Amino acid sequence: MSKVSIIEVKTAGQLKQFVKFPMDLYKNNPYYVPSFIKDEMKIWDANENPAFHYSESKQFLALKDNKVVGRIAVIINHKEEKELDIKKVRFGWIDFIDDTEVSKALIQIAIDYAKEHNINKIEGPMGFTNLDKAGMLTMGFDKLATMIGIYNHAYYPKHLENLGLIKEKEWVEYEMNFPKVLPEKVEKFSGLIAQKYKLSVLKFKSKEEILPYVEPMFKLLDETYKHLSTYTPISDEQIKTYKEKYFPFIDKNYVICVVDENQQLVSFAITMPSYSKALQKSKGKLFPFGWWHFLQAGKKNDRANFYLIGIHPEYQRRGVTAIIFKEIFVRFTSMGIKFAETNPELEENKSVQLLWQDYNPVNHKRRRTYSMDVNK
Repeated sequence: MSKVSIIEVKTAGQLKQFVKFPMDLYKNNPYYVPSFIKDEMKIWDANENPAFHYSESKQFLALKDNKVVGRIAVIINHKEEKELDIKKVRFGWIDFIDDTEVSKALIQIAIDYAKEHNINKIEGPMGFTNLDKAGMLTMGFDKLATMIGIYNHAYYPKHLENLGLIKEKEWVEYEMNFPKVLPEKVEKFSGLIAQKYKLSVLKFKSKEEILPYVEPMFKLLDETYKHLSTYTPISDEQIKTYKEKYFPFIDKNYVICVVDENQQLVSFAITMPSYSKALQKSKGKLFPFGWWHFLQAGKKNDRANFYLIGIHPEYQRRGVTAIIFKEIFVRFTSMGIKFAETNPELEENKSVQLLWQDYNPVNHKRRRTYSMDVNK
């Protein structure tokens, strides 16, 4: 039987193999959603990815009979170590065929990298930062992936568990049928809260009018999630990168901003029409025809995804979400949205999960990161 060989990604050609491997692995899978090849290539360019200002990383390919059969990236986020006193090797972009020798060789790379840097712990799959994709799918293998969620075969978690890795963090995702009638208490409560705290919803006439609020949104994210044990603040460079990456997909009708009487942002929600099927049809390329599929998904779609939601701590538990959901209901109804799906939420983040309680949410996906003490 052929042995597994490991090579570090050094050339542009090898990087392209690294990026395209999952597209080959899931070629006929109806639930996998590819990323744009161009965007994935930029992740590993220090001139394009500001996370390299405070991180270091290496990427590897696993081969058998000169054919790529797996991949993995290892990352050390020095900002995380400095600000949170968390010292670990993150591993991500991990994909492999159903072969234990391959998965073992890939995890060994993360172990060796940790020992090389005198680090005791590895954890993954995760990216450079909190806003990167994270969590190996453990439930929902028969559900269509989203643009920001990792998809993987059911054998992945079994391989990692057999190798001695254990659950570190768990995320949950929910799907809900959007109601035809707004719940009476949401209708009533939204008006009372808006009046009590002198809040209003911004009406954007164009997408460009959203731009001045992008940075305040990210700052509000920091305020919303800074209590979570794993959260690290978002840098200005990251804000710029994420704005450039995702702003082209933003539709002004899917962005809700709530401001106080001084026009200061107190809450926001970013949703998008589901681009999953458009990404599948584009096969990782916006041109020559990928843009058309995205255009159609924006115009005709009955499914939406929640991506980001932020609420200033001073307004949490004060019913501000009723204002957001009333506005979302009005807009979704006018656009024919019937189904909505949340982004991955940490299992411990009960306050965010309570946001969906009035819409009969169904927990349809779960994912987790796995960790190991490399000195045991």
